Amino acid sequence: MELSEYVQRGVQTLADPGSFDSNAFALLLRAAFQSLLDARADEAALDHPGLKHIDPVVLKHCHAAAATCILEAGKHGLDKATLSTYLEDCKFDQDRIEIFCTEYQNNKNSLEILLGSIGRSLPHITDVSWRLEYQIKTNQLHKMYRPGYLVTLNVENSDSRSSPEISFSCSMEELQDLVGKLKDASKSLERATQL
Repeated sequence: MELSEYVQRGVQTLADPGSFDSNAFALLLRAAFQSLLDARADEAALDHPGLKHIDPVVLKHCHAAAATCILEAGKHGLDKATLSTYLEDCKFDQDRIEIFCTEYQNNKNSLEILLGSIGRSLPHITDVSWRLEYQIKTNQLHKMYRPGYLVTLNVENSDSRSSPEISFSCSMEELQDLVGKLKDASKSLERATQL
């Protein structure tokens, strides 16, 4: 598992008992997992009274570093032994390694589900529908007499098998520009496959 130098510095600061006592360490670690796994989580977790004595800049840096480390561990599917070795390299003591690994094991399944939902590929357009709209007046009652198009792209995400819709409105010129760019992309793809 490779982390940037900035993230490594944050993880090492988190490992330092002079910067984070054991209570603050556990609170910050729980806050990092909560911010990743709970969509309703906000920064209030960092406002815990047990974290008030820590410089906010250091606190946010270590929170981001812990979250990055957790995500990378989940992405690589690290087991307890591999994660322990990595944390030892970051100068964690045995108690902190045990707390980190226990929290990681307790949340590993949820973390894998979260990472799996992000997906690995872009959505594919499966269908396009459109309709013509003719705008007669604006909401300020000015006369316009302008045609426009409502376009809906049906897309499929191959990882989650969901089929959301992307809708937008555009003028005739914008639609012609879009069609021209799509034709250019199609021609480029044809040329690339003929090589």
